[in-house]
Formats: sequence, structure tokens, C-alpha cells
Amino acid sequence: MRPVSLSSDRARTAASGALAALLVAAVPLTAGPASAAEPVNEQPPVTASAPVQLNGHWAPFTRCPVDDPAMLAADGQATVATCVSSQSPGGSIKLGKTTATTGPNDLQFGVVQQTATGTFTVVPPAGGALVGSPTAIPGGLLGLMCPSDIPVVSEICRQLTESTLNKVTATVESAGTPTEFSLTSGLTTGKPIVKLPVRIRLQNPFLGSQCYIGSAAEPIVLRPQNTTAPAVAVQRFDAGGTPNTAGAMLRFALTGNSQGDTAFSVPKANGCGLFGILNGAIDLKTGLPSPSGNNRLTLDNASTYSGGLTAPGTVKPDAGKVLSRHWHSAVLP
Repeated sequence: MRPVSLSSDRARTAASGALAALLVAAVPLTAGPASAAEPVNEQPPVTASAPVQLNGHWAPFTRCPVDDPAMLAADGQATVATCVSSQSPGGSIKLGKTTATTGPNDLQFGVVQQTATGTFTVVPPAGGALVGSPTAIPGGLLGLMCPSDIPVVSEICRQLTESTLNKVTATVESAGTPTEFSLTSGLTTGKPIVKLPVRIRLQNPFLGSQCYIGSAAEPIVLRPQNTTAPAVAVQRFDAGGTPNTAGAMLRFALTGNSQGDTAFSVPKANGCGLFGILNGAIDLKTGLPSPSGNNRLTLDNASTYSGGLTAPGTVKPDAGKVLSRHWHSAVLP
């Protein structure tokens, strides 16, 4: 689709808001970037809603919180609301001695930009901004903590003959509010985009339901950066999602880039097994805690989209309500 002309002040306002929102989502692991220079206030999630499918260019924004009061209140001039969606189909993460693939991640949220100052507020959807897919740990529990000279662990290792008992899945979760966001780093390479605290949940019948590497008190702190530059496109579409070079909606896209981080450290495991009895075995076999420079994150083929009204000032003070109405009109039966 050919580039859109942004000659009017209103169009520039829309483009500025949408591009800022787009850059916020340049990392497909979490939401809510913030820094002292560009403050962000994360709002509480709205009521949960059922998954939906959307038509056309609306398709990536299935969880955009368009009905959140902060989004609805955007007037289109002083404040501009946009939807942000970012996905990575997979990659890899190395923690100490263990390397695993990362599953697909879906990051979605809304952004309300204060046009006078260029600051923005992140509005997460119901259930949180990040939906991550579990991924299998190579070797399962045998690879994660066996063999061991700890009697209780040795007994568990002896029983691990069934694949269902041996399988371990890992899921990356948010462990706090992101900070130190850099707006310009989203379009460049080699510069940290955001400081991102996460934890990794390990799931297996022997590990229990609260086994993590990292925690809210001692998270894994990622500072991902673009390792390859994204392709950038600007697209227009109708209220219902159909592509249209004169449409009421504007979508920015950053696609095809890779992201990574090699500078983070990894703390010990916690909560694994009854009263944490398996923490030490996991730490010993995995090599935790693991210092900076000994770990690696790679995210492949990231795709990030930001969508909002092309000229929100033309429908002030109801731009947020119009955005919500357009989103609902694109919901497929």
C-alpha cells in the first residue's frame, strides 16, 4: 500500500500519537514502558472480555481496551487514543547452562498520548497486556535437575520414566512495571528500548504451581534492543477494517526485525517443590544464579502495529468514543 500523506496538522497529530504508541510496543515480551523523561502511568485492567476476531487491518488489535474509561475520554486534540499490538512467533533464551526456545508472545494495550507534552499513558487490557505461550524445557525435569545427590531429588529422578512426569514447560511473565523507555531506540539498532522486569514460571507435577526463576522482589531484568532494523509501513483503512487509502483509520507497522539482550543476570529459582525443596537442585544443574554476560535472549521476526483515527481532531471531543465504535464495527461474527 502506498505511503499516506501527512500534510495537515490534524494528520500529523494522529501520526505522532500512533507512532509513539507503536514504539512503546517495540518489545514483544511486556507492556508499560516508562522513564523519568517520558512518564507513563499504567492504569488498572478493565473487566475481562471474550476473545474476538477483527476484520482487515483491525486484525492485530483483538484485545485493545477501547472501552476503558481512559481510552473513551480521549478528546482527539489534547489527548489521542491508539491501539498497540506486538507479536513474536518465537526465539530462544539462555539462562545459565540451559537454553530453551520461547513460545509465541502476544502483547496488546492502549495508549493515550498527551499531545502538548508528548507523554503517554499505557492502558492494559483485561487480564494483562502480555499473553505468552508455554514452551518445553529441553530434557524436561531430567535435564533440569538430574542426576542429584540429594536423596529426595534422586528418588524423583528415578521415577521420571513417563513423559508426562518429565515434561517441564516455561512461560515468561511480567514481574513489575517497565521503566527507562527510549522512544528513538525502537527505530534503531543496538540501543536498549526498555528496562523490563520478568520472571519465568516452570510447570511440572513435581515442581508445584509456584516454581519460578526470578520474582517480583528479584526479577530477571531485560533491556532488549533491535538487532536488525524493522521495515516500516503506513496504511489507511475504513472504520470496519477494510484497506482504503482515504480511510478514517491509520495503521503503522514495524515488521520483520529481531531483538535481543545479552547483558542481564539471572537469580536463583524459588518456590519449586514442597517448601522449595527442589530449588537447590534446579540451581545447581542450571547454573543459577547466572551473572551478566552468561545469558542471552533472542526474539525473531517481531511484528508490531499501532492503529488509531487518521484525524482525531475532526471528531473532538468524542475521538475515544469513535475509536471504540469503529473497533466494535470490525468484530467478526
